[in-house]
Amino acid sequence: MVDSGAERRRALVIEDAADVRLLLCETLRQAGFDTTGAGTGSQGLEMADRLRPDLVTLDLTLPDIDGIEVCRQLRARTSAYLIMLTGRDEETDRLTGLEVGADDYMIKPFSPRELRARVGAMFRRPRLADPDEPGELAPLRSGDLVLDRERREVTLGGVPLSLTRTEFDILAMIMSRPGRVWERETLGRQIWQTDWLGDAHVLDVHIANLRRKLGDRAKGGGRWVRTVRGVGYSFEGPRES
Repeated sequence: MVDSGAERRRALVIEDAADVRLLLCETLRQAGFDTTGAGTGSQGLEMADRLRPDLVTLDLTLPDIDGIEVCRQLRARTSAYLIMLTGRDEETDRLTGLEVGADDYMIKPFSPRELRARVGAMFRRPRLADPDEPGELAPLRSGDLVLDRERREVTLGGVPLSLTRTEFDILAMIMSRPGRVWERETLGRQIWQTDWLGDAHVLDVHIANLRRKLGDRAKGGGRWVRTVRGVGYSFEGPRES
């Protein structure tokens, strides 16, 4: 649930089925969002530019533009949390959506209660970077990698990295405890703030995307993020490849 005392956040629902679009808008309205619906991908992209939403739900099956392409263009335009909705139970669709910048996905038919829970968890994330450190959060530094938790910005060698919100949250979490091995289940619970982890591939894909942007090798012992086989991940910091 979004804090009613705070400025109301904006949600954009891109969905061609009118009944589903109305359900999504009403569900998010009940969760405290000002909601706007779009029936096509092109309309959704135009509204995203105009409304600057905090959250976007995106149907992958749209009448004009493929949902994956809409996802790609949205990620280039906005840092909003982005949830894909699909009636296609195809793993490749879901993974491709995550790879081009979606934060999460849900398969239709979905539960409005679950959608509200997932959205609520997303908007609690910025407070999770270092739960033991009160007050202002100092930047996290490791070699030439700097993560500014207040500005939610990451630079590597002075060059800004374009991370999704989920990628940022994962990096902030593991950087806060260098060398700690994070079990996949523990990391998932911390990031999503729920016991529900969904498809295990979700976390793995976000880690893979983060590694790519950090310039790590695709597998195993990268410069920054290390896979601990059968357990999870750890942040190692700069080291010789």
